[in-house]
Amino acid sequence: MDLAYTLEMSALTDIGLVREHNEDAVFADAGLGLAILADGMGGYNAGEVAAEMLVSRLAENLDELQRLSLPNGSPPDRLGVVRELEVRIALVNEEIYQLAHSDVRYTGMGTTLVMGVFVHDFLITAHVGDSRCYRLRQGDLTLLTRDHSLLQTQIDCGLITPEEARFSSIRNLVTRAVGVESMVESEFNGYDVACNDIYLFCSDGLHDTLMDSEIAHILEAQAGDLHTAAVTLIAEANARGGQDNISVILVRTGDRSDIKNNHPAS
Repeated sequence: MDLAYTLEMSALTDIGLVREHNEDAVFADAGLGLAILADGMGGYNAGEVAAEMLVSRLAENLDELQRLSLPNGSPPDRLGVVRELEVRIALVNEEIYQLAHSDVRYTGMGTTLVMGVFVHDFLITAHVGDSRCYRLRQGDLTLLTRDHSLLQTQIDCGLITPEEARFSSIRNLVTRAVGVESMVESEFNGYDVACNDIYLFCSDGLHDTLMDSEIAHILEAQAGDLHTAAVTLIAEANARGGQDNISVILVRTGDRSDIKNNHPAS
């Protein structure tokens, strides 16, 4: 991608302390400006199949997304990127749905999705379900995605407060998922990117366990080392019981002028 900022990424996934399988899947490539995270669900090992299918298919043939970041100073085709992502997600949704209905081993499988595509000075997010994207900017942690879940619907209707939601027994009931129905409704959003932003893509194994303030504290404390920050987030979630698989992708933006300053022309 033609990026206005440098990108650094770190991706980790962990089985946790309770589950027999890791049904999360992650993909991150700073050179392509792409981060993808999926949290699978359904049946013995079926969630793992759905998540891996989704991530691997979306990461294929990336030249099309690269082509949409136009060269020679032309503005990137943001809507073109969204349309391409929408088509890709729909195709994988159909593939997972058909497999789930043709093989009893995969009955009922599906997966959440959260992904980010960095295009020049802009971030395009796509998500389905309750995997999330956060942004830490100048010490402020902001949730950029809105969960597609029964719990979020109750919060929106005023039936339950966000504080009460942390202890709800229906935290894991999503209202949208990839592969569960013949068609999927993905949500897309766009955000301006600034230098020294940190973006966190995570599964509910993290955000259901740690409070946003705790996540922000770890990201600020380890802002200079994304790998250590990712390791610390997962370790802290496991220290709280590790009830679910835990996956994180961290992305940090840097100033391209620093490259020029550090490598002066001879």
